[in-house]
Amino acid sequence: MIKEFKNEYWWLSNFSPCEIQFNGMLFSSVEHAYMSAKSDDLDWKKFCSDSNNSPGKVKRKSKNIVLKDDWESTKIEVMRKLLKIKFSQNPYKQLLLNTENQVIQEGNRWGDTFWGVDLKTNVGDNNLGLLIMEIREELKEEKPKEKLHRTMCKSAIASIRRLLRLH
Repeated sequence: MIKEFKNEYWWLSNFSPCEIQFNGMLFSSVEHAYMSAKSDDLDWKKFCSDSNNSPGKVKRKSKNIVLKDDWESTKIEVMRKLLKIKFSQNPYKQLLLNTENQVIQEGNRWGDTFWGVDLKTNVGDNNLGLLIMEIREELKEEKPKEKLHRTMCKSAIASIRRLLRLH
């Protein structure tokens, strides 16, 4: 079981640097992109896309913004989209697949029981961990399809080469 996103599992954190292309803008982490999605304010989105602003700074400043009216009903889907972008890239994709069937828990000491599990009380919904495990399962399903596609391409190329030799 992965209990928290520290040390060798820091790459699971939304603060971990990776390129996220989202809604026509480039962000330097999932955290940057997620915080930008909370508001329609263009200045806020520009602030979030500025790679000079750390994910922590962006998160702290997000406490002072006006949230979108539908934020509470859309935030999980936004996070799912951003995590799919992150984990479609290497090395994150392979690192996630390497976790095989381990339970992934976003354990924290700051009391976030929505996205994670409070390690002091062991209480939390662990929505971030659940989304990451869901994406891992989707990636596992892609692997056999990729292999089949490569096999079919090799077979088609071999057939074309045989045909070309006949002429």
